[in-house]
Amino acid sequence: MKTVYFSVLLLCTICCTSFNDTTNDWVLKKYGNGVAVYNREVPGNTIKELKAVTQLKTTLSSIITLLEDRETYPEWVYKCGKSYQVKKISESDGIYYQNVLAPWPVDNRDFVVLVKVTQDRKTKVVSQTSKVIEGILPEVSGTVRVTEFNALWTLTPLENGMVNCEYQLLVNPGGSLPAWLINLAAIDGPYETTLNLRTWVFKDKYQKSHLSFIKEP
Repeated sequence: MKTVYFSVLLLCTICCTSFNDTTNDWVLKKYGNGVAVYNREVPGNTIKELKAVTQLKTTLSSIITLLEDRETYPEWVYKCGKSYQVKKISESDGIYYQNVLAPWPVDNRDFVVLVKVTQDRKTKVVSQTSKVIEGILPEVSGTVRVTEFNALWTLTPLENGMVNCEYQLLVNPGGSLPAWLINLAAIDGPYETTLNLRTWVFKDKYQKSHLSFIKEP
């Protein structure tokens, strides 16, 4: 059971506002080092939606530049084995591949996502959405291709140069793993990824970034 639990935890770290019409309250599941992780039930879905929240004193461009630097994901995104850009569509949109490592006997998972970045001109709130797109890359032998994946980063400017960062995730890793076990093991991935983001975003190459499609407050 311990091995299976750990395996499920890895699968739920595939890299969270709402993707569903639901009024269920968020439940705090973990807090520490400036990162809070919540989950909540989704009507008609046995898998719970996740949300990680933190606040940083940095720019909007620095965060988006880090999130779009996919080749670095194996270094800071929890249990990411490989990540790369498949196609650049525009300055703000692209298609990306990512895989998640899992210990034997559970198969690794992977997915291909269409990523879009938008910004509200009035509030300056930036949103980065990721959604599965099929038919782009062939499936990898011995790896389960995830077909249900929705992720959202919401970056809200605050006073004094602070940014509120919310990462929401609703994903079904597929396979035969039961929903109750997926829900039980799914907290640590968003926590560790968001915690690592708090450090990585302050590297020089991200702090010096100024994206033309992002307007700072």
